[in-house]
Amino acid sequence: MVKLRLKRCGRKQVYRIVAIDVRSRREGRDLRKVGFYDPINNQTYLNIPAILYFLEKGAQPTGTVYDILKKAGGCFSRISS
Repeated sequence: MVKLRLKRCGRKQVYRIVAIDVRSRREGRDLRKVGFYDPINNQTYLNIPAILYFLEKGAQPTGTVYDILKKAGGCFSRISS
């Protein structure tokens, strides 16, 4: 099963949103990078076609990623965590 989860990068609180197998550890090998989240500067980048592709294939977002997608609105308002 694939999950959309946050992967920390760098020394500060900066995260990549990645599609990753649930058996992999958080910093493990990801299938694809689908976004970027910086809570300090309140910046978010989402690769919407890639995220929709994984959601259509059955990927489940984690709680935090679900909240980020919900804030983005639009086509993500109907997804379930």
